[in-house]
Amino acid sequence: MTERSPSKRRLHRELLSLIKEPPPGVSLDAEQIEQNLFLWTIHLEGAERTLYEGESFQLQFKFSDNYPFDSPEVIFTGEHIPIHPHVYSNGHICLSILTDDWSPALSVQSVCLSIVSMLSSCKEKQRPPDNAFYVKTCNKNPKKTKWWYHDDSV
Repeated sequence: MTERSPSKRRLHRELLSLIKEPPPGVSLDAEQIEQNLFLWTIHLEGAERTLYEGESFQLQFKFSDNYPFDSPEVIFTGEHIPIHPHVYSNGHICLSILTDDWSPALSVQSVCLSIVSMLSSCKEKQRPPDNAFYVKTCNKNPKKTKWWYHDDSV
């Protein structure tokens, strides 16, 4: 019998939880996850009665061997990146729980709920004011960005 690492055990538990009881509007590509447990594709539906109602988005979660002590890298991928003041056109998300405020108590499910909540509270679809500059100059890994969290009103 092969012994699994703590991160693999945790990811398996979270995967089973998401399969059994996915949050509203959240689904995952379990077949893709079977091929690589450390790379997940999650589908999000915009919540009803919000600016994103009827829209579909795709999130990519990349996990390190140190998960859950190290936060996952989470970005929007695919053809439809939401237009939101905290989402850059390259899919990077400015959300404190993905970096500075990460805790091992958080999970894929709680991250998805936070992102749905962030989208749902948006009052106006617009890109961050520094979108063009950021996209041209950023690292491919958003976790290497030193985010400045100053606006929690959207």
